[in-house]
Amino acid sequence: MTDRGGTDVRSEMYKTSGVDTAEADAGLSRIVARVQKTWPRSGQGRVLLPIGYFANVIEMDGVGIAICTDGVGSKTIIADMMRKYDTIGIDCVAMNVNDMICVGAKPLSLVDYIAVSHTDAAMLDAVGAGLCEGARMAQVSISGGETSQLKDVVTGFDLVGMAVGRVALDKIIDGANVRAGDVVIGVRSNGIHSNGLSLARRAFFGEGRYAVDHKFDELSHTLGEELLRPTDIYVPEALEILERVRGIKALANITSDGLLNLTRVAAPVGYEIDHLIEPHPIFALIQQHAKVDNGEMFEVFNMGVGFCYVVDPVDEALTLSILEKHGRVAQRIGHAVADPEKIVRIRERNLAGQHKKFWRDDHTARRAG
Repeated sequence: MTDRGGTDVRSEMYKTSGVDTAEADAGLSRIVARVQKTWPRSGQGRVLLPIGYFANVIEMDGVGIAICTDGVGSKTIIADMMRKYDTIGIDCVAMNVNDMICVGAKPLSLVDYIAVSHTDAAMLDAVGAGLCEGARMAQVSISGGETSQLKDVVTGFDLVGMAVGRVALDKIIDGANVRAGDVVIGVRSNGIHSNGLSLARRAFFGEGRYAVDHKFDELSHTLGEELLRPTDIYVPEALEILERVRGIKALANITSDGLLNLTRVAAPVGYEIDHLIEPHPIFALIQQHAKVDNGEMFEVFNMGVGFCYVVDPVDEALTLSILEKHGRVAQRIGHAVADPEKIVRIRERNLAGQHKKFWRDDHTARRAG
């Protein structure tokens, strides 16, 4: 919508959906500066990765203990609208374990926090069923949790998890070894997952446009069922790839910020994305009804790519074969390039992006043409 030096109209549009990304980033930078002062310089509890990666690792008796936390966001509102709560727990597990495997760790256990406006035993039981199903899929335990009644604070409910895992200190992955020419393999998502629901709700339910039981011709399910579809869990195949693929360089969970998550790696590289996976129909419907451009769609949503592996080219075939064995639809979507500015270029959409923003890139457009 604008170049990088102009007014960020896109952020303003997303802000109207209830998500002020610019203010959140400003607050986050201050939190980071404060919490890093708590880090021990050496020994027990030493923090091994910078804040901002998918998960962190602390040293404990010569072993890396991986930790991360995340929630399901405003997807809980869709669950309330549907009065269906037995899958949202899967999302909670997925949002955590999919981040944890990105540092090379095996997820082991998860605790959850449920904040509710009022107690509903049947709803809590259904949430618990989803958490246990997600734990089964991720091969982890649910080792505890907390439920709070906060009617003066919460409207509906909120669901958050915190996961712990283990990784050998010499097996921690932060993408420092990614090099120009390494292949990016994208794994097809099963839909919207748990990001961008604020914008999706504005697109479909703002001003009473549609009901959750509306059925678009482009979708195989009702709108509510499509938006509530639980996030894919990528743990089993990722653990096998980590074990068998010697040339694995980085793993990236494609959540908010979309393919810009690839630039979290420590190496000074950017990416040329030249063979996108076809996005699910839900994304085109969101874009049409929200009236946003390609840049914002790729900033907010996974756009059909739920997870990525960056591997040495010699290991492309092996990685794809493991993913196929686990029933995943995956393909090579691009490659890494030497670039200290860490720019992601998506040729098919004439986009270039950095940090959290995409812009129209005429250079990419010319090359694509």
